Amino acid sequence: MKIGLLDTLRAANPVVLNISNFVTVQDVANGINAIGASPIMSEEIAETREMVQISSAVALNLGAFSKPQVDHILAMGQAANELHKPLVIDPVAVGAIAYRKQVATDLMSQFQVDVIRGNAGEIAALADVEWQAKGIDAGSGNQDLVEIAKACAQKQHCVVILSGETDVITDGERVVKVHNGTPLFQLHVGSGDMLSSIVAAFCAVSDGDYFEAAQTACVVFAAIGELVAKELKEERPGTFSARLMDALHLTTVADIEKLLNLTERRDR
Repeated sequence: MKIGLLDTLRAANPVVLNISNFVTVQDVANGINAIGASPIMSEEIAETREMVQISSAVALNLGAFSKPQVDHILAMGQAANELHKPLVIDPVAVGAIAYRKQVATDLMSQFQVDVIRGNAGEIAALADVEWQAKGIDAGSGNQDLVEIAKACAQKQHCVVILSGETDVITDGERVVKVHNGTPLFQLHVGSGDMLSSIVAAFCAVSDGDYFEAAQTACVVFAAIGELVAKELKEERPGTFSARLMDALHLTTVADIEKLLNLTERRDR
């Protein structure tokens, strides 16, 4: 675990290109900026290649899209592959809506994703594992979350982050569980989207080790959220959101190392 990647990110200030969910776009941009990267958003397909060229990583969010936007997402994913830029995708609600799953599956058959970040219902859907998803929420099921994440990683040939009370990060063989975090993330709709783009920022400075980038991003984000939550005596999602932005900017590597709580394993 290279928590020092946070300092590397802040020194490099990588540009992270996003196709964002309009519901959370401001949270995502502010979160990227606060942690030390540089956000840029795009809604015009004509600028795709130039945008990817000037960026250090690309994050694609499927939270709210129309058919023209699907074409834009496809173009951006293909350009990221062609220009060798790390590519992260957030497949919002693919476990709850058949059309969304079909769109995500079709897209990922036409470009190679480096990291997928989703909740249990979303990752189970992409792994073709039975699960009862609920809208954008994780839903419920009785399958082993580690095995679901591994199955998705093996099927999609990428690193998978299954976010939840415990984050599971895997490349299909190696597995890391991040036990840091706070239930307040569930009360802030933009948290997952923000994490997906922050993962892209870490990928931009990881020298191609996207498994390392993904687990580090999850630890940093979860630990910072936990630190903020410990300062609050009540569940205050609005206060949490504002303080989270401050903490993304101010929290140090040393702060996170004191709180680090994870387990690792390798199955082969």
